[in-house]
Amino acid sequence: MTKIDIQTTDGSYGGYLALPEGQSGPGVIVIQEIFGVNANIRAIADWLAEHGYVALCPDLFWRIEPNVDLTDQTEAEWEKAFELMNKFDADLGAKDIQAAINHLRTLPNCTGKVGVIGYCLGGKMAYLSATRTDSDASIGYYGVGIQDMLDEADNISAPLMLHVAGKDQFVPPEAQTAIEGGLGGHSKVTIHIYPDDDHAFAREGGEHYSARSASTANQRTLDLLNSGLHD
Repeated sequence: MTKIDIQTTDGSYGGYLALPEGQSGPGVIVIQEIFGVNANIRAIADWLAEHGYVALCPDLFWRIEPNVDLTDQTEAEWEKAFELMNKFDADLGAKDIQAAINHLRTLPNCTGKVGVIGYCLGGKMAYLSATRTDSDASIGYYGVGIQDMLDEADNISAPLMLHVAGKDQFVPPEAQTAIEGGLGGHSKVTIHIYPDDDHAFAREGGEHYSARSASTANQRTLDLLNSGLHD
């Protein structure tokens, strides 16, 4: 597990790279929540590496403040996280994700195909990865704001899976209805609803963590990666 640099047209930024035991495999970009590339996000990359993937967590807040590493345990950290989220430019973020995909594909460890997984803010960016990048598969956990970007759905050409928390305080019922209505009929899109769960149900140690739902969602994620990223 190591830190690497990712080159963009605007400069370079950092990322956390986790390699599988065999040192090679398909690639996965892991997109952060509003807390930066923290221990939770790095642990997800390590988990993916355990399942045979070359996992890269790009520092998407680098244009605002590099190396953000917050938890969800204090009010001050929440305030900082929301401040960063409000400053974040999703359009530039999508370009940075494409740069991360390009970088991962150049590594000798990566066998070729690259997918994207994102959480919260990263869940929205996973949707934008499906509409704006050449990701081979995209997976979003409780993405916020997707309902406002449904006009991009025609650009989806590779598998997209969305994990939606039924009681998500940041994705209210009307937003969920819009997402299902706008994407439910798309041949490349799969939407899973977790009716009894709140936002961040897969964030281990978080207030709304559900081990059962997280396990179900993570297995569905692995199933899609295994079918979509292996030649």
